[in-house]
Amino acid sequence: MRKALLILISLALFACNEKVKTKSENGTKTDSSGQIQLSVEQEKNGNIVLGTLSHKSISSELKVTGKIDVPPQNMVSVSFPLGGYLRSTKLLPGMHIKKAEIIAVLEDQQYIQMQQDYLTAKARQSFLENEYNRQKELNTSKASSDKSFQQSEADYKTNRILVRSLYEKLRLIGLNPDTLNEANISRSVNVISPIDGFVSKVNVNIGKYINPSEVLFELVNPTDIHLNLTVFEKDIAQLSIGQKVLAYTNANPKNKYPCEVILIGQDISQDRSIEVHCHFEKYDKNLVPGMFMNGLLEIKNQDMPALPEDAVVQFEGKSYVFVSLGNHLYELIEIESGVHDEGMIAVISSKKPLESLPIVEKGAYVLLMAMKNSGEE
Repeated sequence: MRKALLILISLALFACNEKVKTKSENGTKTDSSGQIQLSVEQEKNGNIVLGTLSHKSISSELKVTGKIDVPPQNMVSVSFPLGGYLRSTKLLPGMHIKKAEIIAVLEDQQYIQMQQDYLTAKARQSFLENEYNRQKELNTSKASSDKSFQQSEADYKTNRILVRSLYEKLRLIGLNPDTLNEANISRSVNVISPIDGFVSKVNVNIGKYINPSEVLFELVNPTDIHLNLTVFEKDIAQLSIGQKVLAYTNANPKNKYPCEVILIGQDISQDRSIEVHCHFEKYDKNLVPGMFMNGLLEIKNQDMPALPEDAVVQFEGKSYVFVSLGNHLYELIEIESGVHDEGMIAVISSKKPLESLPIVEKGAYVLLMAMKNSGEE
């Protein structure tokens, strides 16, 4: 609406009936260098107000993108030390599980064989121990040879090592050797969840043979879920540990998730960016690993050159300001504008120095419309 009013004002100031005649009568002159000259009356009617570039403490936000991530210690790939056939499982991706909960049952004849070997070695251990003690007594009185004593000692110690190793192997596959006996030998073993969390992937089906190196399930512990942001090289200097971040999804931009920067990457990737890890102040179960997010990084107040918003005009996708050269002559200068804050716009750079130059703070769009109209005639 404001631009429309300004256009009407400019048209009223610079309306013409004939191209050559109007330019000579109203005194408007333009040239290819981006300058325009007004008459005293035009300048007065355009309500043009001049000012200078000022420095202002401007707070800003850096908009970046990223995704929900989980640290390696909170992601668990569940496999099994021995091969076996999957007899049962109830897991589906997205299901919640508790620590120590049975998540699958495997069966195989090698489990039976391992229990058999353990019980056999354990039973033999008593005999070998007694034989070792008997040979020790006989050898003391020289009633038996040293060779017989040494052989019984070796057999006894070797079997004791075997019992211990089988004991640990049974524990490794989830069987309790302390309660194992010939009456409760089992052909199946349970796979137990090592964490509280959610099921991320299920890579098996009932009846499938599972190799020892194969991953059955992937589980996620969401207690340390965080936001992994991508920040480009030019903005690295604006980052700091403890910096506040507001994260949101494209689907629901009004719902903001407060975060805090906990780690800034030190390795710049090929696309000239680094990873910034942020911790959520409060976990939301709707945040799923891999989900894309936007982030607004709060940048500390900076003392920057700035101009009122009315001083900066937009033309063909670029930002410009008008400076007064005196004698009612104005020049259009391209600038790179920054963030907006409380009616001011930060000036990052300009085609020529603006310090101490009189800049048009009000009426800039009137001058732009006049220049465009003069150039089209």
